[in-house]
Amino acid sequence: MSSTIVSRRYATALLDVAEEGGLVEQIASDLELIRETMAGSRDIVNMLRSPLVKGDVKARILKEVFKDKLSEKTILFIDLLCNKKRAALFTDIIDEYYALRDERNGIVNVDVTSAVELDDEQSKNLISGLAAYTGKKVRARLSLDERLLGGVTVQIGDTILNNSVRHQLQVLKNTLADNA
Repeated sequence: MSSTIVSRRYATALLDVAEEGGLVEQIASDLELIRETMAGSRDIVNMLRSPLVKGDVKARILKEVFKDKLSEKTILFIDLLCNKKRAALFTDIIDEYYALRDERNGIVNVDVTSAVELDDEQSKNLISGLAAYTGKKVRARLSLDERLLGGVTVQIGDTILNNSVRHQLQVLKNTLADNA
């Protein structure tokens, strides 16, 4: 079974338990702490991925690292992952948890790249337009890329809306080349 399917199943189970207990944001906060800790420690990541370290040892180490910092449900989840030999998938499961939480809350993550910095009004108008387009609440990540020359590109999941001057010039160039 692929790691994506397994990660999604564990994340779904965790989110279901979190929703039943009203702990969705508490567990999200716990998972963010775990992700940040893993990002800052290659030793923890290597330990979790190592087939030589037994599951109960992995769980004990994680419990010691996060002593008094995580909710009881998150600690139980750590035990489950380690004992089921799924600790290596921890970061994937965390990513899936956030994606499922957003999906259930009707939130879509959007990456917006513009040639110039957008002011507050432009950002608000763009986000409200994207919300109308998607029918969901939009969480936008804004970035700059001067190579666009003008306009914006928007990525919503696998869909890219490219309204940059650079793209339009490339389309024009291709059209002229095809007609020549």
